Amino acid sequence: MQFSENWLRQFVNPAIDSEALSHELTMTGLEVEEMAPVAASFSKVVVGEIVSAEKHPDADRLQVCRVNVGLAEPLQIVCGAPNARAGLKAPCAMVGAVLPGFAIKQAKVRGVESFGMMCSAKELGLSEESSGLLELPQESVVGEDIRRLLDLDDRLFTLKLTPNRSDCLSVLGIARDVAALTGAVLRLPEIKPAEVRHDEVKAVVVQQTSSCPRYTGRLIRGVNAAATTPAWMVRRLERSGLRSISAIVDVTNYVLLEMGQPLHAFDAAKLQGGIVVRNAQPKEKIALLNDQTVELDSDMLVIADQSGAIALAGIMGGAATAVTDATADIFLESAFFTPAAIAGRARRLGFSTDSSYRFERGVDFAATREALERATDLIVQICGGSAGAVTEQLAALPQRQPVTLRLSRLTGVLGIALDEAVVADLFGRLGFAFKTASGSFEVTPPSYRFDIAIEEDLIEEVARLHGYDNIPATPPQAALRMLESPETMLDRALLKDALAARGYQEIVTYSFVDESWERDLLGNVNPIPLKNPIASDMSVMRSGLWGGLLDTLVYNLNRKQDRLRLFEVGAAYGVCDGGFTETLRISGLAYGNVMPEQWGVEARDVDFFDVKADVDLLTGGQAQYEAIAHPALHPGQSARVSLHGKPVGFIGKLHPKWQQHYQLPRGVILFELDVAPLLSRQLVQYAEVGKFPPVRRDLAVLVDENVSLQALMDTMNATAIPLVNHIELFDIYRGKGIPEGKKSLAFLVLMKDTQKTLTDVEADEVMVKLLDSIVLAHHAELRK
Repeated sequence: MQFSENWLRQFVNPAIDSEALSHELTMTGLEVEEMAPVAASFSKVVVGEIVSAEKHPDADRLQVCRVNVGLAEPLQIVCGAPNARAGLKAPCAMVGAVLPGFAIKQAKVRGVESFGMMCSAKELGLSEESSGLLELPQESVVGEDIRRLLDLDDRLFTLKLTPNRSDCLSVLGIARDVAALTGAVLRLPEIKPAEVRHDEVKAVVVQQTSSCPRYTGRLIRGVNAAATTPAWMVRRLERSGLRSISAIVDVTNYVLLEMGQPLHAFDAAKLQGGIVVRNAQPKEKIALLNDQTVELDSDMLVIADQSGAIALAGIMGGAATAVTDATADIFLESAFFTPAAIAGRARRLGFSTDSSYRFERGVDFAATREALERATDLIVQICGGSAGAVTEQLAALPQRQPVTLRLSRLTGVLGIALDEAVVADLFGRLGFAFKTASGSFEVTPPSYRFDIAIEEDLIEEVARLHGYDNIPATPPQAALRMLESPETMLDRALLKDALAARGYQEIVTYSFVDESWERDLLGNVNPIPLKNPIASDMSVMRSGLWGGLLDTLVYNLNRKQDRLRLFEVGAAYGVCDGGFTETLRISGLAYGNVMPEQWGVEARDVDFFDVKADVDLLTGGQAQYEAIAHPALHPGQSARVSLHGKPVGFIGKLHPKWQQHYQLPRGVILFELDVAPLLSRQLVQYAEVGKFPPVRRDLAVLVDENVSLQALMDTMNATAIPLVNHIELFDIYRGKGIPEGKKSLAFLVLMKDTQKTLTDVEADEVMVKLLDSIVLAHHAELRK
């Protein structure tokens, strides 16, 4: 919202300067985004009248002018402007004047003395280009200061309004807030009903009363549409960012800026029959004033006559009934259209207008007729004509429901105590009607305040009017204490640090993913859909993190990064027992060479076991692996990860079809684990360090190919022999000497007693027990 400060001060003129006014507006929630002067600084420029203009004796394009500036004698000034002529009034910079970029001195121009300079708008810094002298109205007083004549000691304020403050989309709306803030007197323009000079009316039928609960209009006969718009009105329009078009259109724009009420003028001679406010018919078209012909949707409100739609209600008029310089009679419209009926329609058609911007946020429905009377008065003053009676169609207008404010709640939110008299004064300055009862206020907002609906809205009004600067910044006071940190729970940061130390980089991706990822990549046929997705490829909640990792991998490969280690800690979402679940998971991806390029290690691709070592690090070496199929993973290189007998995630190589889908030249290894089980640990217990050397024995057995290493390890560990400290596989053999369908597994077994050196007999007994356990459970045979 851009406006002239001088225009605002006609309605309310507080005893503060521009900078203080800007600060007050900003601190009350009407942020001043920019404040700038309307003209550059210059001095000693007055209205000059050219008394005579004669050709320069030594230059074809110069004239020697005698200029009356209100002194005893006219000044002789050499001028080269093409429009310089006798009788013209234009700005005259006298000797000693300082203009933007240069000063005026007495000089000789081609041998002729010149005592000043006649000025164009460009030379005064009022425009970028000019083709001649700035011509002033003939009624301008000779010798008057140009800055006063053109109101150049003015400033432009640009407000960055929030969507809820539609009441401040007008100069009067801002003036109301300034008056409430500063206590200055608010001087509203006097609006009197126009004198009715003929009894002709235009029939109006409102079919969509829910969308247009109030419609007013009147015929004005005998206007001079070609009349010149007054200079003061043109200046205010231009300083508000609107250009002058014609007198009648300028008046409607002026009232829009002044009161916030959009209006529209139809050429009455082009109307066929009465006015109908209705929804657009299927595939109905209209040619608009912006030279755009659009096809309307059935939920778009139109103003129509017998010929069809003649205006897009609350947005833009139609070209067929536009006012021109030849227009003699107009039908002037002022209506209230509900925000729901206008919101989004203009954007759907690819444009926005000042009218739609205001209607979709809320326009004062109580001032609809006042705006019509204001515009009528200005049109009759400028263009002449005779006004007819007002036609008004009125239905159920929005109701302003009372809102209760408790003083106790006000004190609790603001942190300061305001007594009832202070709050009552603030509401009175805002123009709010209210009743008081036992420590509370029942406030009825005015018609122009669409943003007052709940108690917190009233608290905001009290805070901003009382002044945020007047609310002390009181530091919070609280007792500080260390939070309990159970030793049985690890910090999540340890998992991140562990992966970072292994060369992984952490990423953060959206929890919203493409439905096809969930269905095809993760096998989730029932993902959680979003009611209002921000994009079509972000329509469901993720049940796993691999999609984001793969997407990031492709992004980096496209930028020539050929070795990546990525991980993410984030939530995965699912459905359980009719409700939603949220599980924190850690997921990783490895791609490219196992080591950065170097001379000391032969290059090879990262494989399943490289990443398995990373998973072992996260699980403290306690993980168990079981071959299992997963839709995202290679059938022969995928496993379920379990911890203490409970599944916690998956690890494996990306399925070849997905490798082809993502156009990946090399294999990808993925893992994903639930975070909670990884953070749980047993308390460390002291164990005596043995003074005696350990005993190592090797155990080589033959087992069927389908017997897994994990099963053998679990069986041997389950024997829980106190003397056994460690069991580890050190060899796998298939080939000569091994029957088909069998494999040889060799284990090292470390045994130790903290009290004495083990004897061979004791060690042999332990080995027999271990062998017996796997013979019984897995039909293992001792390899000889």
